[in-house]
Amino acid sequence: MGLTAGSTGKHAVDQGLIIQKQTPQDRVIALAGNPNVGKSTVFNELTGMNQHTGNWPGKTVSNAQGSYTYHRQNYILVDLPGTYSLMSHSVEEETARDFLCFGESDAVVVVCDATCLERNLNLVLQTMEITTQVIVCVNLMDEAEKKKICVDLAVLQDLLGVPVVPASARSGKGLDLLMRTIEQVCSGELCPTPLRVTYLPALRQAAGLIKEQLATKESKISADWASYRLLEQDQALTEKLTACFQLTDAEQAELEQCIEKAKAQLAEKGIDEDHIQDKIVSCIVLMGEGICNDCVHDNKDCSDSRDRKLDRILTSRLTGIPIMILLLMGIFWLTITGANYPSQLLSDGLFWIQDRLTELFHWLNAPEWLHGALVLGVYRVLAWVVSVMLPPMAIFFPLFTLLEDFGYLPRVAFNLDHYFKKAKTCGKQSLTMCIAYTNL
Repeated sequence: MGLTAGSTGKHAVDQGLIIQKQTPQDRVIALAGNPNVGKSTVFNELTGMNQHTGNWPGKTVSNAQGSYTYHRQNYILVDLPGTYSLMSHSVEEETARDFLCFGESDAVVVVCDATCLERNLNLVLQTMEITTQVIVCVNLMDEAEKKKICVDLAVLQDLLGVPVVPASARSGKGLDLLMRTIEQVCSGELCPTPLRVTYLPALRQAAGLIKEQLATKESKISADWASYRLLEQDQALTEKLTACFQLTDAEQAELEQCIEKAKAQLAEKGIDEDHIQDKIVSCIVLMGEGICNDCVHDNKDCSDSRDRKLDRILTSRLTGIPIMILLLMGIFWLTITGANYPSQLLSDGLFWIQDRLTELFHWLNAPEWLHGALVLGVYRVLAWVVSVMLPPMAIFFPLFTLLEDFGYLPRVAFNLDHYFKKAKTCGKQSLTMCIAYTNL
């Protein structure tokens, strides 16, 4: 894929991100979703080996792009960072939100987890506020079936007003229907009419004042959505929205006055500036909860079985901390002591080969410098690295994969995140760093 006028023109997205198109007719599809919903699996299954990875410009967040062809039409899939919300509290959220707002994608696919749909609907509702070209992919339907969770997809589609596609990405089920739905949305054959979040009357009145100032300006950004975001006073987003609506200095001054007036109105009704975003989020969460109650049904007898029992054990204050400490002790023992046994066996085998190589070089009367460079240099270093690093990796990779497949690792990671929160760090990151440092 080379750089073309189409790939560096109007689709050269936010902050210099280049969409690597083959032709100007290629369609750009944004792939959004919460962490651990199978979004990357969907991305990999659709794009195969046609992928490009890197970082978003100016950020340490990974950026993955891939392409696939369906009915002779090429699609560029942009894998957005996994995020629970588009209200910027992290670099990942800011990156995902900015691409959806300013990236000019032809459609957005929001991947959801069928086993915990309510939590995922928050992102769906926020995405539908930004664009109408939304497709909801309800992934992990096979896992939901195992847990006796029934998602009424027809009701969900009627409530949301956008296409809903069931899928089990790991087995490839539903992906053909997803591609066909993307084609229909991009071509205009399907015209989604997304549900709009119903905010409190006080918020609607306050946002209405701001909307009046924006409604007269031409922009691809919804004036209604922008008015609520301006109420939240996100400085970075405010600057981008001001530029997007092409406001003059005078118009910007009027807009700031409207925002202050709107905030004063809210303060009179008991919503101070520090709680505006909380009220907005509450409206989104409550609407997601109502939708979920209408379309998700589970067998109560089964829902309290393994998963609920594990949650009570692994995340409770009484047992959570001891389990976390035991887990860390076990990891440190495996890393420092346990892995030494296979490491020693591997080292003995590799250095036995080194001795044989040395004998071979002497038998060939090879120069000493050649023996030193190849055997004592290249081979010995490689043998040390493999014997030290391979055993811990061979132990932890299958172990963590198995735990994640059975649902244990997310709970343990949540537990670590909970107790590492005061240190302003992430449990999974801390665990990884511990393993890395003990191997040095």
